[in-house]
Amino acid sequence: MAAPTGEPLSEVELGAWRSFLRAHAQITRALEVELVAEHDLPLPSYDVLLQLAESPGRRLRMTELADRVLLSRSGLTRLVDRLEREGLVTRAACPNDARGTHAVLTDAGLDRLRSAAPTHLRGVAEHVTGRLTAGEIDQLRGLMQKLMTHEGPPPEGGCGAAEGVS
Repeated sequence: MAAPTGEPLSEVELGAWRSFLRAHAQITRALEVELVAEHDLPLPSYDVLLQLAESPGRRLRMTELADRVLLSRSGLTRLVDRLEREGLVTRAACPNDARGTHAVLTDAGLDRLRSAAPTHLRGVAEHVTGRLTAGEIDQLRGLMQKLMTHEGPPPEGGCGAAEGVS
């Protein structure tokens, strides 16, 4: 494989990339299994509820929500349809754009998120932060921020900072 410079990636570079992918897959799979087993709530659903809880008025335009949860527009539409059937989310017209739609977190959705948050955070501690020293956590955060593209301001608040959700 060639790097952007045209030079092939080294075995060390490829090994780091493959380790990153495997770690991400293993961790997200474990978090998903725990949330489904204990709360019948898939990880993408948890993420949608969390993004809405952390947003002003517990609402986001569907396009912005899709960007935040890294789903395609059609994938998010199907997920929000399911969450709406469960009474966890509703849709509302955008007041300043008749073509736009907001996803809005319901009280039941916030309750479900609050119920699932301890399981999720326990999993994050078990599968990630509990395996690292404080210095390694700082280093990991710095490295991940360096890899992220910044296409605008980050979402307000941190993971789980909304209305008593941790």
